[in-house]
Amino acid sequence: MKQNIYSVEYINAYIKAMFSQDFLLRSVYVRGEVSNVTYHPSGHIYFTMKDKSGTLSCVMFSGKRREGLKFTLKEGQQIVCGGSITIYEARGQYQMYATDIVLDGEGLLYEKYEKLKKELEEKGMFDACYKRSIPKYAKRIGIVTAKTGAAIQDIINISTRRNPYVKLFLYPCLVQGEGAAISIVNAIRALDKFGVDVIIVGRGGGSIEDLWAFNEEIVAKAIFECNTPIVSAVGHETDTTIADFVADMRAPTPSAAAELTVFSYEEFIEKLSKIESDLHNSIIAKVRNSRLKLDKAKLIVEKLNPAYEINNKRLSLVHYDERLRELMNRILNLKKHTYELYIEAMKNISPLDKLSKGYAYVKANGKPLKSVSNVNKSDEILLYLKDGTIKSVVNEVIQEELS
Repeated sequence: MKQNIYSVEYINAYIKAMFSQDFLLRSVYVRGEVSNVTYHPSGHIYFTMKDKSGTLSCVMFSGKRREGLKFTLKEGQQIVCGGSITIYEARGQYQMYATDIVLDGEGLLYEKYEKLKKELEEKGMFDACYKRSIPKYAKRIGIVTAKTGAAIQDIINISTRRNPYVKLFLYPCLVQGEGAAISIVNAIRALDKFGVDVIIVGRGGGSIEDLWAFNEEIVAKAIFECNTPIVSAVGHETDTTIADFVADMRAPTPSAAAELTVFSYEEFIEKLSKIESDLHNSIIAKVRNSRLKLDKAKLIVEKLNPAYEINNKRLSLVHYDERLRELMNRILNLKKHTYELYIEAMKNISPLDKLSKGYAYVKANGKPLKSVSNVNKSDEILLYLKDGTIKSVVNEVIQEELS
């Protein structure tokens, strides 16, 4: 055999690659009747779509069910299923991997929805650069919804609870059925012209038919062209409309829209109190710092002032004077003590001290008399005593040796 021989695995992989490269099969919507529905414990749904001429195996994985399926899939239902078609290599059979499933009555609307969504997206109407920020402290809020129903009541209740001082301006309009789209457009334009801080456009939940007015192109354009920021709040959290993509912000429900647009008065007052406290503390700190700087400047000025130098020199002189006096007193005391010692020593050798003890100082012939050999009989001698002088004449000179 000259022809190439391939494995089953190779062929299945090749066919799968062909399927994945086909533009149609990568994103396709198929209409048919549901049969052989199996809800697997893993959360996956296995089913078959059929019509009078054939069948198509399908699977919807658990991760797609929350967004892609909003009802219970049952035998005999006519549905429109969106997804991609590829081959399951293990069995060599192709099947559809479903991402969106709607009932057949909704299928046409869903196709219309997807088409308009794509057109508006290509025009840039969903681009983030056109989104305006919602005012943080809106005082005047416009509301586009029906005058009766849960939506307006929820908004009023939440607004009253969060901030009774915020003003609500309702422009009642039709939110479903014939004439609803133009009614919504007129309401948006009227509130935009009237002058409010933000506009809530929305209604409660419902089927795709009920919410269809918010998928109309004229509503999308009115939202896009509005000068006032718009919050879209259509249906429940799982409902998504064209209005949600065009609006400046999407709220999952009307109640959530009220929470987003009506600022809490209590939180606002608490924030003001904190700002006031922080401002007060900041001012006190600045005053304290300014005073410290002023005191420092005063010290610098005082140091530069000649009087400051004079006072310093004067203090230095006082200090030196005190030190000098202290040293002089110390020296004087030391000298005084020394002199006292000298005095005591001199007292021991002083003639006057001897005289006070009964001794006398004798002079003969004008000279101190140191020996009897220096005086003769009839010589005049002077005896100096403690309290006077005695003149005497020598009667006799007796010479003797003292032992």
